[in-house]
Amino acid sequence: MALSNSQYEIITKRYQRIRDENRRLADARKQEVYEAVPEYLELAESISTLSVASAKRMLEGDETALSGLHEELARVTARQRQLLAGHGFPADYLEPVYRCSDCRDTGYIASENGFREKCHCFRQQEISILYAQSHIQDMIEQENFSTLSYKYYQDDDLRRFEAAADISRKFVTDFGESYRNLFFYGTVGTGKSFLSGCIARELLQKGHSVIYFSAAGLFDTLARYTFEARSKDSRHDLCEDLYSCDLLIIDDLGTEITNSFVTSELFSCLNERHLRSRSTLISTNISLEELRDRYSDRIFSRITSSFTLCKLTGPDIRILKKRLASATYTT
Repeated sequence: MALSNSQYEIITKRYQRIRDENRRLADARKQEVYEAVPEYLELAESISTLSVASAKRMLEGDETALSGLHEELARVTARQRQLLAGHGFPADYLEPVYRCSDCRDTGYIASENGFREKCHCFRQQEISILYAQSHIQDMIEQENFSTLSYKYYQDDDLRRFEAAADISRKFVTDFGESYRNLFFYGTVGTGKSFLSGCIARELLQKGHSVIYFSAAGLFDTLARYTFEARSKDSRHDLCEDLYSCDLLIIDDLGTEITNSFVTSELFSCLNERHLRSRSTLISTNISLEELRDRYSDRIFSRITSSFTLCKLTGPDIRILKKRLASATYTT
């Protein structure tokens, strides 16, 4: 699915706002340094004087003028760095500010063939608009490794969650270097979606493209594009995004109405991503036995052979938190 003109304008305006904000930040930092270190300002102003003098010497036939200018500028730069360090400023404090250093907040990077292509940060914004990724955005604001807690687990439940958390951290650390998939399964409310959110947040911050779908939402969307005659191009674009994004998260597998269409589409998605070595994360409340009985042997084989299986058990943490909060309030 391609962006509409209005959707494209939303993204381009975001980049313009980012560049304006960064420009104001850079100007504020520069003014801060000039006021705190007057000598730094004097050196900055001397650069134009040195350049003009060098240009005059070159016009007069001085062949050493350019090399001499380079030496002078190097000395000025070295002194400026000394001044910054001496006054407690980071060495890169006055460097240009970018949220994305790859595209320098333009949304585009130069490809090997010389053409411009969308940066990973543009693609993630595109994904967020096209697939209404509001749930994942809400999820990652609250669910991240810094807020991860083990206090709601005990005994075997605790050991399973600790193991799943360690696997999740390693998955993030090794992402892009080794091809791995994760399958979180077990009882309701035991942290499967939480760990999915932790992983998504870390990878998004590293510039990877992440597409999140609930299982019901994914197959409803695929069905709509498949059976609507005018949506053939949209289906092609959707499938290409599903197959090629860095990480695909399918949440709550088993909540959809399972039929031959769902089974076929799920296998096609898993198989194509496997062939492209693109990682997939699936969470579900159904057991492995239910997985085998509900879906095809090919899907069961694909998941059990190419996914790291993490079983989570214990009480429903959401209900437990409410009970604890209620008990605290009543006391």
